[in-house]
Amino acid sequence: MDDLKGAVSELAQMMEEFGLTEAKLKGEDWSVSFSRLTPAAAASPTTTVSADTSVPRTAVRPTKAEPAKPKGTPINSPMMGIFFTSPSPGAPPFVKEGDTVTAGQVVGLIEAMKVFNEITATVSGTVTAIPAESGRLVQPGDPLLYIA
Repeated sequence: MDDLKGAVSELAQMMEEFGLTEAKLKGEDWSVSFSRLTPAAAASPTTTVSADTSVPRTAVRPTKAEPAKPKGTPINSPMMGIFFTSPSPGAPPFVKEGDTVTAGQVVGLIEAMKVFNEITATVSGTVTAIPAESGRLVQPGDPLLYIA
């Protein structure tokens, strides 16, 4: 039983660490599934049926206003991997909000397949936002930072 608790705890930690929304753990004669509501799923309307089955009712959950899209040109992730804002743990970040960057300057790293890939600015300007969190999994096309 302690092994199962440890495995479940480890799976929950991995979901948090890698930003996963679903995970499964299987044994010989058992399985455990985890799923987390994504912000889009949590905000979507749900339909329920009243006692009179001919009349469906729609219950709409309140949604939060979407934050304004940051200004500037997005620097998007070219690949799936773990994004890092600094060259090593404890080192200062490559850039911070408000920093001025030039095209070609390294602004972050993405680790994929145990290889660290430099992410460079495609334009010159001021960093207006860094929506990607260091140490988190990013997908191709995810905005890493914005430069205006």
